Amino acid sequence: MNTKWLRIVSALALLLTAAAVALPGSGTRAYASSLPYDTYYKDGFGQLVKTQAAYLPAGVLGYNLAVTAADAGSGTAETSKLSLNQPKDLFVDEQDNIYIADTGNNRIVQLDPSGQFVRELTVPDSPLKKPSGVFVNKEGNIYIADTGNNRVVTLDSEGRLLKALERPKSTYLPASFKYDPINLIVDKRGFIYVTTLGAYQGLVELDPDGNFIGFFGPNRVSFSVFDAFKRFIYTREMYQRELKKLPGAIANSTIDKDGFIYTVTKEIQTNQIKKLNIAGLDQLPGKSDFASLASGRSFGEVLHWQRDLSPQLGDITVDGDGNISVVDSIWNTISQYDRSGNLLFFWSSDTINATSKSGVVKTPAAIANNSKGELLILDSTNNLIQVLRPSAFGNLVHEANALTQEGKYVESEPLWNEVRRLNAQYSPALIGLAKAAYKQEDYPRAQQLFYEAGVIGGYSESFWQNRLTWFQQHFGLLMNIVIALGVVLLLWGKLKHRLRFASGWSLPEPSAHSLAGRLRHLFVLIKHPVDGFYSIRYEGKASLASSLIILAAAIAAFSYMEAGTSFVFNPKVQIGIDLVPLTVQFIGIWLGWVISNYLISSLLRGEGRFRDVLYGSSYALFPIILIGIPVTLLSRAMTLDEVSIFHFLKLAIVLWTALLFIWMVQGIHNYTFIESIFVILLSLLALTIIVILIFILISLSNELINFINSLYQEVIIR
Repeated sequence: MNTKWLRIVSALALLLTAAAVALPGSGTRAYASSLPYDTYYKDGFGQLVKTQAAYLPAGVLGYNLAVTAADAGSGTAETSKLSLNQPKDLFVDEQDNIYIADTGNNRIVQLDPSGQFVRELTVPDSPLKKPSGVFVNKEGNIYIADTGNNRVVTLDSEGRLLKALERPKSTYLPASFKYDPINLIVDKRGFIYVTTLGAYQGLVELDPDGNFIGFFGPNRVSFSVFDAFKRFIYTREMYQRELKKLPGAIANSTIDKDGFIYTVTKEIQTNQIKKLNIAGLDQLPGKSDFASLASGRSFGEVLHWQRDLSPQLGDITVDGDGNISVVDSIWNTISQYDRSGNLLFFWSSDTINATSKSGVVKTPAAIANNSKGELLILDSTNNLIQVLRPSAFGNLVHEANALTQEGKYVESEPLWNEVRRLNAQYSPALIGLAKAAYKQEDYPRAQQLFYEAGVIGGYSESFWQNRLTWFQQHFGLLMNIVIALGVVLLLWGKLKHRLRFASGWSLPEPSAHSLAGRLRHLFVLIKHPVDGFYSIRYEGKASLASSLIILAAAIAAFSYMEAGTSFVFNPKVQIGIDLVPLTVQFIGIWLGWVISNYLISSLLRGEGRFRDVLYGSSYALFPIILIGIPVTLLSRAMTLDEVSIFHFLKLAIVLWTALLFIWMVQGIHNYTFIESIFVILLSLLALTIIVILIFILISLSNELINFINSLYQEVIIR
């Protein structure tokens, strides 16, 4: 009786909330303040942007099956039987009829588009047992993942049993494979793709007769640096004792009108959503506007305070425009992406009062779309369906984005302008307007809009067009400048010796031990690095002043490289770079290296003094100054087409600096080349230990301060 009254109270609360939503005259803006959830967008840099609600609660379905079934002539059935009981799946056909896998009641429930009870399917000839998935094709045939009976059941549109497909018999299906169907989809050919519980091999693909075709769309095993290290040093016997590293099992799947199959996976950190063609190849990688920011894309959005747990995507649905909506079973978050994988919206809410709030799901089990663009979310705890309808803002974004996805950039421009007027920080509007400007060959505006949106690829293409236009307009002037410089250099090369001889004047050579002479010693290191560092140790070719000047110049060059590199190669400049922590890290690592190298070399018969190591370590930073500044300036004239050149130059800085440190250790401490490398490795190990000890000291100091503070507070209070 208590359970019955609880259901009645919850149903009344939901009805009142739904009625409030439907009241005439309640605008979207006024209603948004009373929504039980907030809607966000996350740009390519992870920054949250709060937006207008994309979807609004439109009511609940399935909570009053007992009443509707009684009206349909089934009033003799028990209420507990007619109410949903731990439903697991939801499907909406082309006529918007709703099918629910009512797992706890061992049946499939059909509702009409308005949510009224139509019928229940229990298959008396071969009763269902805990069905977890349902799918209906265009002909009205119903496919059921009958989990408890380890089979797939096919019914005709009248609910009559057509086939009961048991575990397929095939030599290609491992005997150890556990066949527990939990979900399924069917393509236009009648081929069945079965999601099985915990199957890391992928979807089980069956032909219309239930014969095993193969595994479809499996995930890949992640491979880390530690795995590569184990592969390098482990023997075969050691590998055999290791636990097998398996890919994540597909959690759910769906299929769109074009035949693309979508899968979601819980146990992996990237590429949780896949859009597979008939060959099983993922079509999403590289399609997003922010694809150049990372090789592995993470789907399923979370707020900053939710980052302790990774998203656990439980189900997926695709609407008529190809927009992908997924539901997170941990945070109850709904994330929506367009057909290319670009984020449109995501929203979530507190579930404490989920039993009495329309639009809030406590335990999302499944998600589906209907032809009106509404989202239906199945709540397996409250045993009902929450219906969300697109808001005016959501419809505007969907319409504009659909035109953009179809390549109708100019037609989408007025809509994106309206979206931008409503929310100037919404990046998809900037991206849509940038693509429209690019289409109309307004490249300067396209470049600016792509920059504001943080889209590297679009910015690079627009910049390439602007660079081409600039070169075309100034080619004559540039050629004249080049020719003039060539003539001047040629004349200077021929006349400089005659002019010096005739006048008897020449530039004075600075003293080797003056500040200028010691700074000039940098160019000796370029030609003869080992001898140059040897001269620093034994001939006094460096001083504290010259070393500090070079160190300061290297720090300034490093800071300029971090903050001045083009947006194409360093997108973080768009949101600003804090140079203080970077500078502190640079100085800290350099100083730690000086200390650790001196200590290690002192133990291993090194001849260098502390000041020699300090001087040499400053001079070894010269490539950062010599190459770093020109490369940073050059990056402002480069596009993604020249990315290999840019990375080659950056690599040259790293390699040259590393070699100079090796030659520094060799020349100052009088080691061989191999001994220098060994001492450097030990120095880096000592540096790591020093860093760890510093962190431990800081942690213990904080604990001590907190203890003293709490002790003081206790004494004062007493």
